[in-house]
Amino acid sequence: MLYFIVNQKSRSGRGAAIWNEVEAALKQKKIEYQAWTTEYEGHAMELAGEICGRKEEDICLVVVGGDGTANEVINGMTHFEKVRFGTIPTGSGNDLARGLGIKGSPTECLERILACRDRGADACFAMDLGQVRWKGGDAPRLFAISSGIGLDALVCKKALRSKIKDFLNKIHLGSLTYVVLTIQSLFTMKTADATVSFDRKQPRGYKKNIALAVMNFPAEGGGVPFAPHANATDGRLSACSIFNVSRVRAFFSLPFLVAGRHVWIPGFEITDCAECRIHLKAPMVLHADGEYCGDVADAVFTCLPKKLRVLI
Repeated sequence: MLYFIVNQKSRSGRGAAIWNEVEAALKQKKIEYQAWTTEYEGHAMELAGEICGRKEEDICLVVVGGDGTANEVINGMTHFEKVRFGTIPTGSGNDLARGLGIKGSPTECLERILACRDRGADACFAMDLGQVRWKGGDAPRLFAISSGIGLDALVCKKALRSKIKDFLNKIHLGSLTYVVLTIQSLFTMKTADATVSFDRKQPRGYKKNIALAVMNFPAEGGGVPFAPHANATDGRLSACSIFNVSRVRAFFSLPFLVAGRHVWIPGFEITDCAECRIHLKAPMVLHADGEYCGDVADAVFTCLPKKLRVLI
């Protein structure tokens, strides 16, 4: 049995057509499956919890949606030891699929999921997950791609309700949403001084913090490689800090960031760690896989090694 959680509204409604293609292939192959369509924010999390709570010893759960839907599902999952996770990307950024090396049509993605399922649980790709918790948060939030505070988080927050994103999705340029919103946000956002510690070592001061992007995979925001060498199987996160840089200089550094050539620029640092703690003098926006978590002044990012088994 395959279980599907489907976001038909992803990519400005394109998700419905993609699911129709996948469902037609399932019926043609006579694959036994059950599917649920998300109806509101947080619904995918609820559905994942219900599915994972079943008494079956092996559950194959597939998301047909974007990075946000995948994040909701992962946060709703329980009993990770018996669940195998799959994704058929339908979003505008699709950074999870990019990190996992998933390419091809929806039908081709389904074929790979079915082939991996048939090879058994040992054939799955075991990947790390990140976890972020913050002062005032009800519960920690898991993330597969990245979490962060500052510019990237602000861009993600704006993208969730952006008319620019809807327009660019319609002309198949959805990933440009993040470029447009990054430039806009860079010149309007407020920065804040911060102290950051890695693996509980002596805290370091960061003046005029613009962003702290804590990466599990190399890229977020539609393919921007904040941490080009991040590895989702090494038991560590890669924290990219951008600080004490003028807005004009940061703007002219964006092409280097997009090309993954920013490490040598003063004010850009990447640190690998199992845990990262940040304290800000003023709250900034926090995200997890592009999902808005709140405006916070304190956060802790932790790596959970080999937490998720993926059908690829």
